[in-house]
This record gives sequence, C-alpha cells and structure tokens, in this order.
Amino acid sequence: MSQSTLRALPRRRWRTGPSWITAACAVIGTALLLSPAAAQAPGGGDGAVRVQGEELVPDPTAPAAPVLGRLTDFRQEMRKLIMNIAQFARSRNPGFVVMTHNGLGLLEKIDEVDKRKVFPARGYMLSLDAVIQDGLTYGFEAFGQPTSKETRAEFDRLTALAKRNRIRLLSMEYTRDRKTVDRLLRQSRKNGYLPFIAHKPLPELNSLPPYPRRPFRENGSNILSMDKARNFLYIADSTPFGLEVEFALKMHDTNYDILIVDVFHGRKPFSRRAIETMKYKKLGAKRLVLARMDIGTAANYRYYWQPGWESGSPRWITAPYPTDPDRFFVEYWRPEWHQIMYGDAQSFAFGVVAQGFDGVVLQSVEAYRFFESDGQDVAGFN
Repeated sequence: MSQSTLRALPRRRWRTGPSWITAACAVIGTALLLSPAAAQAPGGGDGAVRVQGEELVPDPTAPAAPVLGRLTDFRQEMRKLIMNIAQFARSRNPGFVVMTHNGLGLLEKIDEVDKRKVFPARGYMLSLDAVIQDGLTYGFEAFGQPTSKETRAEFDRLTALAKRNRIRLLSMEYTRDRKTVDRLLRQSRKNGYLPFIAHKPLPELNSLPPYPRRPFRENGSNILSMDKARNFLYIADSTPFGLEVEFALKMHDTNYDILIVDVFHGRKPFSRRAIETMKYKKLGAKRLVLARMDIGTAANYRYYWQPGWESGSPRWITAPYPTDPDRFFVEYWRPEWHQIMYGDAQSFAFGVVAQGFDGVVLQSVEAYRFFESDGQDVAGFN
C-alpha cells in the first residue's frame, strides 16, 4: 500500500481530556515532594517555578522554530518538533522516554523528486524510544473488526523498519471478544509487541480492562526502561475513578509495567506525589508513568489557551478538528507553537518533566496529513 493510501485511511480520534478542563494550573517546586496540595497551591512572588502555564522564569536558551511557507515539508517539520521536544526534555532528565502514538509513516523519508525512493529517517528514529500503533491487527478501521489486509501489510512493512532500528513497538487493539483478546495477546508476544487490548474506543478509555483481570505477562520486576517492559495500561480520562488520590491508589493496586495517563486529572495537573504513588506496582516494584501530550492540535480547554483565540486568530490556529470543535489543527512548525510545547519554563514539556513523569506519549503526530492535503484530508481524523 502506498504512502498516499495509508494517509487516506481513517484514524482513531484522540482528545486531551474533557471539554470542561480549564486553565487551572499547579505549582511545582520544592514542596511538591511533600504533598499533593503543595502541587496545586497558588504560587507567590517572581521567580516561582510552576507547571502548565503559570507565570514562570523564561529560559534564555529556548530554541527557535522556523517560519515556513507553502513549500514546507510537513512531515519533516513534525519530525523536527518531536526531536526538539526530546532534546529539551532529556536536557533536564536524560532518561526521559519519548514515544509517539501512531505516526509510523514518519520513520521513513520519501525523495521529493523521485517518490519511489524511500529512506529511513535515522536521525528522527534515534530520538524515539517507542511507537504505539492503533489497530495493527484489530480495530483500525472500526472497533471490534479486523484491520484490513492492505493496511496490515503496510503496518508489517513499517514495523519491520522500526524493529531494525531498535524502536520498541506497542500495539493497541480494539475488541471486547474474549477469544479474540486471548489470540491477540499470544500473537503480540510472538511478534515482540507490548500489547494493550482496549475494551472501549480510545477517547472513552476511563476504566480498567474487564478482561483479562490481571496484566498480560504480569511480573514483579523493576521497570526502569522500555526494554524491560512486558505490558502497559492506557487511561485517557482518570476522572471516573474519583479524587486524584483515589485514582493514584487504584493504579498503585495494579501490576502493569507502564502506565499512560493524561497530564491533568480533571481541572488540575497531577501532583508530583500522586505520580510518585503511581510509579510503584502492587508488588512493590517500580514502573514507568508516561504523560499524554498533544503536539498537532490545540484545545481551548488547555492551560495555554488565551482569551480571544479562535480559528484563524492567531493565524497559526487553523481549522477545527472534525469530531471535536474545541480542538484545532495548528501550524505546528511555527515558533509560537514550539514555544508552547517546549521552549522554556512555561512550556508543556517543562511542566511534564517538573511533575515527575518518566516520559511522554506524543499525540496527533499525523496532523501533517491535514496540511499535505491543503485541509482536505479531514475524514480520516475521527
């Protein structure tokens, strides 16, 4: 299947959180090591270090992003953004994990003159630890249905490229049928993937899987890097679990090797104490806790959204997301967006590191398809 065909295939909808999330933010400082309340208390005085959008000391080393025109290589600009985020975060935490949710097509470069020539994007792949891919076998086009033969063939080609370059692969399959779940788990182990079988569509993942009750390949090992992990859990919305402390303790009562959550629990970012609680399995061993970070769309319920912003104002905010009118595609190569994502102490990436997360799962990385098609490729974003 050609790259153009893959770009035209439907993609699963993802959102950063409930539309009622506001710009409420929390302080991250020395007191964060003491209590969740300290992470959510108002800051005081100039020079205070806070997370997710509060007034902070600017970083004079903030990198600049290019302002480009119609000849923009949209895929390469997405790669650059991801590489810059990785470099910025790892300058503060060398072991910081960076993975994308989907975006296998970014692993290779297509020659601009001869489209038949395809090369591995080696510099980009060196910045990645892993890729999560939706529907490698089940649920890509429709929940609970096998992924089409043509799409699976293209996934097989791209996942082989990822394996050759030592990128860990995580698979998210979508079905509730127990026999299918068992078969997919066995198949994922054979293929070397870390599996998660989602019992709901991605935006609705707000509970633990009903089956199997315990993690696949459950183990008592300390998980300090991606290489040792055998399974993962994905929670898109943590609010149905109750208070932050209730959610943290519920996650602590599981033995998953990797936990992926949103930066926010309801209106407030997770406290450092809650994240530290989630970093330990029920058996007592350590695990990785990763934060979701949307880098291809902006949402009016995120902390960085300013009064008066709308589609076209500022100019780098473009069309609404097809299935979520509170999200907008952004010209992600613009310096303004880069600054929001990773530039200084006010940036999203700085807040994620300061909160104590072990890494990020970058969302909406396939927004390049929207711009490659001059805004016509919207049906696939669902």
